[in-house]
Amino acid sequence: MPRRDIRFELLHQDPSGARRSRYQTTHGVVECPTFMPVGTVGAVKAVTPHQVAQTGAQVVLANTFHMSLGERLQMVVRGGGLHKIMAWDQTILTDSGGFQVFSLPDVQIQEAGVTFTYKDEEEPIEMSPESSMAIQRDLGADIAMAFDECVGFPSTREYVERSVARTTRWAARCLSVELAPHQFLFGIVQGGIYDDLRRRSAAEITALPFDGFAIGGASVGEGFELLDRIVSVTAPCLPEHLPRYLMGVGRPEDLFLAVERGMDMFDCVIPTRYARGGTLFTRVGRIRIGDKRYRKDRYPIDSRCGCYTCQHFSRLVLRHLYYAREPLYLTLASIHNLQLYQDLMAGMREAIEADRFARFKGDWLAAYTRRRG
Repeated sequence: MPRRDIRFELLHQDPSGARRSRYQTTHGVVECPTFMPVGTVGAVKAVTPHQVAQTGAQVVLANTFHMSLGERLQMVVRGGGLHKIMAWDQTILTDSGGFQVFSLPDVQIQEAGVTFTYKDEEEPIEMSPESSMAIQRDLGADIAMAFDECVGFPSTREYVERSVARTTRWAARCLSVELAPHQFLFGIVQGGIYDDLRRRSAAEITALPFDGFAIGGASVGEGFELLDRIVSVTAPCLPEHLPRYLMGVGRPEDLFLAVERGMDMFDCVIPTRYARGGTLFTRVGRIRIGDKRYRKDRYPIDSRCGCYTCQHFSRLVLRHLYYAREPLYLTLASIHNLQLYQDLMAGMREAIEADRFARFKGDWLAAYTRRRG
C-alpha cells in the first residue's frame, strides 16, 4: 500500500491499453495523460507562470540538483517554498537529481551516495538518498522522486545489474526520511535495456510503499525501438491503481507510444528548448522558423492553434524576431510549443474516453510526419 492517498482514479482504459486517469495533490487535480513543462531552476524558461497555466498545464517540474546549488535552497526556504517562488499554485514535482548527477563527468559512486564537481562550485558536492529527500522536503513540491542511479546507454549488463540492486537499496533509504505531510514520494524503476533487469527492478521497487512509480533511464540515447521495448516490458509491471510516470520523454511520437503502453505522466525540455532554437511544432510537422520560405508567410505557426502567439503573430514576424534576437521571440515560440503539447494531451484524453485512441494516434501522426524541417 502507498504511504499516502494520492486519490488516484483510473477513469477509463481504451482497447489499445491507453489510460484515462487523474490524481489529486494539495494543489489540485491532475488529469492524465499529462505533460509537465520543465522549470529546471524554478522557472519555465522565457515564459511567465500565468502563460504556462494558460496553456492548460496542471503540473510543472523543478530540478532538485540545480535548486540545491549555492544559496538557491536557502532562497527557496526564505521565499516560502517552491510554490511561492515559482508563483505557481498548482502541482509541482521535483526530480531527485539522479539523472543530472550521473550525466556529469567524474562522478564517484559509493553505497553512501555520490560525489561530484559541478562548474564553478569550489568544493566537491555530495548527494545521498537522505540528502536528496531532505532537499526535496525543504523545496516543498507536491511530488518528490526517490534518488536512483540512472545508467547511461550503452552500459554493460554487469554494471546495470549492480545499479538495479543499488537503486533498490537507495529507494528503501529514501522511504526512511520523513517528508512534509502534503508530499508524495514516487519510486523509480531502472534496468537499462535488459528486459529481465527491468522486471526485477519493477518487482523490487513496487514492493515498497511508494505513492506512484516511474520508469527512469529510458531516454538516454537508446532510440525509439529500444524505448518502446523498455516501456512495453516495464509498464505492465507497475501497479494499475497508482500513477505511472515515464521520465524525460517528450517527442510527440514517444508520447503516443508511452500512452498506448499505459503510462500517465511525462516531462521533457523539448518543447521550450526547441522553441528557443527556432524549431516550432505544428500538427503537420516541425518547422524551422529561420527558413527563408517563411520570410513572406503571413500565416500563423499552426492555423488550428488557439494560443496567444498564433492569434497575434505570423510566421514572417516570428522569423524577423528570431533573427533580430528579440527576447519576445523566445516567449512567443515557447508559448506556442507548450500549447501544442497541452492540446495534444487533451486530445489523447478525449480519444481514450471515446475508445478511439488508436485512430487518433494514426491520424495525428500521419499528418505530423508529412513534413519535417
